[in-house]
Amino acid sequence: MKTVTLGIDVSKATLDAALWLGDRSKWHTKAKVDNQPAGVHTLIEWLRTKTALAPSACRVVLEATGVYHEAAAQVFHDAGYEVVIANPKRVRDYAKGRGLLTKNDAVDARLLARYGAEGDELVAWLPPTPEIRTLRALVARLDAVSQDLQREENRLEKAQATDTPGPVRDSLQRSLSALRAERERLLRAIDAHYDQHPPLKQARDQLKTIPGVGDACARRLLCLLKRHRFESARQAAACAGLVPIEYQSGTSVYKRPCLSKQGDPRLRATLYMAAIVASRHNPPLRKAYLDLIGRGKTKMSALGALMRRLVHIAFGILKHQAPFNPALVAKIA
Repeated sequence: MKTVTLGIDVSKATLDAALWLGDRSKWHTKAKVDNQPAGVHTLIEWLRTKTALAPSACRVVLEATGVYHEAAAQVFHDAGYEVVIANPKRVRDYAKGRGLLTKNDAVDARLLARYGAEGDELVAWLPPTPEIRTLRALVARLDAVSQDLQREENRLEKAQATDTPGPVRDSLQRSLSALRAERERLLRAIDAHYDQHPPLKQARDQLKTIPGVGDACARRLLCLLKRHRFESARQAAACAGLVPIEYQSGTSVYKRPCLSKQGDPRLRATLYMAAIVASRHNPPLRKAYLDLIGRGKTKMSALGALMRRLVHIAFGILKHQAPFNPALVAKIA
């Protein structure tokens, strides 16, 4: 258990901090620091005045709050502190377990500090490399443009099915042309980014040797597996929300296991399509799929198992820097 933990409640504009020194009576709080690098440095100076310990002896806990926690996490990491990015749902479950129902910025900061002090199995956050941060940003922008493009296509389809004025249709066509051009520019930018970073391009090409994994799936797998330092493929699958959750108590309470669905839903959607292709064109995974169906599993359950295996395979490929080997797939749990 850490004796010194700093909990930080993150909002778009401000940070609220609570420092716990191992005793309930020894609380120090710092409210409404600007969520900017200068404000974070102010918080670090305040922290140094409250404890004489080295930065490595203090754990800093922040909730994952969109993108607003990332700058503060980076500054604390660069200053030598152990940084933990906590899952908001787990923090709220921890609060309910302690009977804490009140929620405000000050209470949340103290809650995060206690959560960080008592969590012996929390994993320290390590910032992704610059090339992965850039790839994630490009993929996120491509997602946004693709979603806008799909919405405009839906609007045009409705316009063509109704008595929509010509100027409105012309506007939709111009918007579609601009979005399609922007999508192509982003795809070219992603390809150029791979060319500028040969190891990243090699990893992408190795992932694409998996039958069923194309460009889109390889991009998302890289963003997952290169962003975090996973110790095992099971950790990666859990982060992607692909671990089956059981719900059973005694002999009367039972629900069918389902995926946890934590993490990025777009990754799971892409892996779902990859699993469908793999169930038809990837011989070892097709065999696994048919075996599961033969054992009474539903098709959706079998596809979920294939999604999990695809993450396991991708983890092994990136770990050993080797292309897909069908002979090794049977060894994957």
